[in-house]
Amino acid sequence: MSNLKEVRLRIESVKNTQQITNAMKMVAASKLRRAQQRIAALKPYAQKMSELVSTIYTASSENFSSPFFENRNDEKILLVGLASNRGLCGAFNSNIFKQIKYLIEISFKQQYLSGNLKLISIGKHLSDTLINKKFPVIETKDNLIEKVNWETVKTLADELIELWMKHEFDQIILVYNHFKNAGTQIITTESFLPLSYTVDPKAENMDFLFEPSLKVIIDEIIPHHLQIQLYKAFLDSFVAEQGARMTAMMIATDNADILLKDLSLAYNKARQASITNQILEIISGSNTLNKS
Repeated sequence: MSNLKEVRLRIESVKNTQQITNAMKMVAASKLRRAQQRIAALKPYAQKMSELVSTIYTASSENFSSPFFENRNDEKILLVGLASNRGLCGAFNSNIFKQIKYLIEISFKQQYLSGNLKLISIGKHLSDTLINKKFPVIETKDNLIEKVNWETVKTLADELIELWMKHEFDQIILVYNHFKNAGTQIITTESFLPLSYTVDPKAENMDFLFEPSLKVIIDEIIPHHLQIQLYKAFLDSFVAEQGARMTAMMIATDNADILLKDLSLAYNKARQASITNQILEIISGSNTLNKS
């Protein structure tokens, strides 16, 4: 009987867990749809901003001068990692850590050993891991990923631009999950600064008149372009997180179904064995009474 009770308690426990994972799957699916709408609305604007900067670069290539395009000696590196404050999303957080670890130990090993590589971590799971592993984290901004909005991301973009303008770093790199579909997130390593653009063939042979001046336009448009690109990376990471969590919770719910079937079979077998034993005891008792 104790075995029956244990199996019955485990069945109830798995059912409760399944209800939780199923609810989390639906919440993640709802957040995923809303986040996809936000990034879908932003992408055309971000694309046009990129085209505009490329056009300006092409049209003024002979007189073009901007610190945002300045190629430095890559001695001082800043990595900005975007992850999540929450778990239960598969390998979403661990993949970002693995990529940052790879960049530190392989791509920028010399800068790391010389103390010229720093990290800004966004996402509690990533921050805790990086700090525990004694990596050079200069700042954590875990609250930014909790609820992605334009104002807070713009503030971070301005901080990164200021670090660049002060020559604190020679390269600023974003590391985040790019959303492909609900089941696939692509680890993306993207240069935030310096900017690099190729010549736009459509604008190469055109004459442009810049008003009020080329410098004013560059000083206004490029920082805004960088803010938009960082905001897009944040939204992309947030969408990828919800997709990863929805998939993880769906798999957990399906696994709970399989486990429940196995437990139900085990319970029925144990119950049948218990009933059989009781019948045998009754028959044995009856036979004993008849003999006496």
